[in-house]
Amino acid sequence: MSGACDGAPRWLTHVAASQAPDYREAPLGWLYADRGSLTERLTALSGGRFAVEVIAQGWQPLRLDECQALEVPAASPGWVREVWLRGGGEAWVFARSVAARTALEAADFDLAALGERPLGHWLFQAPAFVRGPLEACRYPLTWLPAGAAATPCWARRSVFRRGPLAILVGEVFLPAFWPHARREG
Repeated sequence: MSGACDGAPRWLTHVAASQAPDYREAPLGWLYADRGSLTERLTALSGGRFAVEVIAQGWQPLRLDECQALEVPAASPGWVREVWLRGGGEAWVFARSVAARTALEAADFDLAALGERPLGHWLFQAPAFVRGPLEACRYPLTWLPAGAAATPCWARRSVFRRGPLAILVGEVFLPAFWPHARREG
């Protein structure tokens, strides 16, 4: 898959992916299914043995692809929250959620206060947020936390908006997830 000049992947909508040869083997049901919260799907798939583990969070410059998705200037500062979504104790998904600092401060919204609670579940419970289209790609291994995966991983992302506040939620499906995903009917 070709990427942008900064090494970023091409994030594709469902329509574009369905026409891309390198997406022929993509798990489109997981990447583009807009059936609500991924948290709820993972909780069901894990028989209720679902947990969120915060890896890191804090203010930092956002990546170029994140700035573009949030429609903010390149290298804008933002809140970055990285977590493992665990099923049965295994890391199934690496999630990275970001929001521009100016929008967060204007909305008086505190992402740090979430702690170990899943952001996705909260976003789907807050009816004022509107989810944008899902996009997918092969996620660069260099963007994953150390030891997360040694093979390319499929990822998806979407922007949730409430007025001027936009939160980009990215979810990377790790290799340990797929044997369990095949059980879902």
